[in-house]
Amino acid sequence: MADARTNLFDLPRTGMEAFTRAVDDKPYRTHQIMKWAYHQRQLDFDGMTNLSKAFRAWLGEHSEFRLPEVVARYDSVDGTVKWVVRVGNGNCVETVLIPDRGRNTLCVSSQVGCMLDCTFCSTGKQGFNGNLTTGEIVGQVWLANQMLAERDETVSNVVLMGMGEPLLNFDAVLAATELMMDDLAFGISKRRVTISTAGVVPAIYELAKVTDVSLAISLHAPTNELRDRLVPLNRKYPIEALLDACRHYVGGLGERRSLTMEYTLMKGVNDDLSHARALAALLADVRCKINLIPFNPFPASGFERPEPDSVRRFQTYLMNQGYATMLRTTRGEDIAAACGQLVGEVQDRTRRQARYLARVRADEGETRTTTEEMV
Repeated sequence: MADARTNLFDLPRTGMEAFTRAVDDKPYRTHQIMKWAYHQRQLDFDGMTNLSKAFRAWLGEHSEFRLPEVVARYDSVDGTVKWVVRVGNGNCVETVLIPDRGRNTLCVSSQVGCMLDCTFCSTGKQGFNGNLTTGEIVGQVWLANQMLAERDETVSNVVLMGMGEPLLNFDAVLAATELMMDDLAFGISKRRVTISTAGVVPAIYELAKVTDVSLAISLHAPTNELRDRLVPLNRKYPIEALLDACRHYVGGLGERRSLTMEYTLMKGVNDDLSHARALAALLADVRCKINLIPFNPFPASGFERPEPDSVRRFQTYLMNQGYATMLRTTRGEDIAAACGQLVGEVQDRTRRQARYLARVRADEGETRTTTEEMV
């Protein structure tokens, strides 16, 4: 039988206040509980010693701090750490910690699998099996902080770039980002909490009404024809509509802030200098920086990583056009933790995973046949 107690990790500050008001209407009770859970990492109510015994008993009867279950951990030679965590519906998602010269960036998942099936992303090939709750999203951050406490560090940056499309889990993601930025919880700057979207245009407009969290756009192509192939969502929300939404969102951030355009470079697909020229022209009136990501291979993807010279030419052209253009260093590839490689364990509601696995097996069969012929 499922536990009916409220998971307090699901509640941002306002939700926590409403919950505790049923028994104690003092607002500072919420402050006390949140500081115990997020600052002291004390999840046992009996250990929250500045709460009355009766209040602690009530909390234990009606609520808990419930974390995702860590089922596996993988450590990369470059310091990247990947956790596989089991969530409430029995599926597993992946979380990646990327340490870099005192900065700890955590890539968190927001869905089990992904509905969008971008052609160059391994996550989409797993199919889809539901949204994560707010508690399952922020629980990933809490678990990472617990590990980092061993070296007196915390998560400094969070990117919702793991498994799933965050804006298709809007309410839970919004509540999770509130907790990430709340000083009583994780206290991370809004500049360092980033939601990444493949371009759910209506949700970008809704997001602008309620938050000014940082936003990254998974663009990956400078034309609708190419983006239709790479990001199927583009057929519903083409580039023109997406960039209108981007201009609207960035207009509310203040002049010193910008969006991030994510662009995965794939050999012979979108890495030519002509694509760089088209991209520079496309983004001319969008306040943004550009993040270039060399493609990270996975089985039967049909894509290859571009040559280093192509990547440098692409980046140099954009920089010469005045764009702040970063080249993302591939991290955690030896543990399949790099961008686009996260797969988890998805009990697929669609037939996409079965089709993908059949294609992998077919490719492996062709490789074996070719090898035998060569011998």
